Amino acid sequence: MRRLLALLALALPWLLPGQAAATACARESFEGVPFTICEVTAADDLRLFLAGGNGTYGNFRAVDQALAAQGKQLGFAMNAGMYHRDRSPVGLYVEDGRELHPIVTAAGPGNFGLLPNGVFCWGEGDFRIWDSREYPGGCRYATQSGPMLLIGGKLHPRFLKNSDSTYIRNGVGVDAEGSRAVFAISDKAVNFHLFARFFRDHLGLRDALYFDGNISRLYAPALGRHDGGFAMGPIVGTVIDKD
Repeated sequence: MRRLLALLALALPWLLPGQAAATACARESFEGVPFTICEVTAADDLRLFLAGGNGTYGNFRAVDQALAAQGKQLGFAMNAGMYHRDRSPVGLYVEDGRELHPIVTAAGPGNFGLLPNGVFCWGEGDFRIWDSREYPGGCRYATQSGPMLLIGGKLHPRFLKNSDSTYIRNGVGVDAEGSRAVFAISDKAVNFHLFARFFRDHLGLRDALYFDGNISRLYAPALGRHDGGFAMGPIVGTVIDKD
């Protein structure tokens, strides 16, 4: 309840007559580690962004500028999955019903290949995270990454509580009903075990997917945050009416 009230308190000041609500974002703490979360529901216009008229967007500002031509803007955004040097997706990528890169189900090197990895997908407000090997298709938007953080409320079996492999990490979790998705980024370096438990024990979610740990970025104007750095591949974000 306290977390919900905090989210509402952050969201309500941004509600103006005739303007869509900005995504509810908040700063939270778990076991002494600061996190930032942004929560999305079926009422939000959540999209994936990869390529514009001049190649891949690469950053939040480029997406925002493209939306401005439509009288829209980003409500929040973050990087949304692993990508190659040319910023093309490593795994499945579906944008507005168009599959731009196929799914990868084989084990492989690095975090992406640490099975089970997963697919975050949604259509009309129905958010799901699938084990990539069980992905049924049919999503309007989908992005593949790995490893999965939570599978039915259980941590990925390869995670070690005392692992010294720590990074600023980001990812997404969904509730059991598929009615809301919570995006999170750690504001200090954490290992996989703690990051997964944040989704399960603090946010109360059953399924969660890791996005990245080398390039983890957040755009949350309600919090005055606009992370910069190297160009990114897939970006996920909400779209709202322009101020």
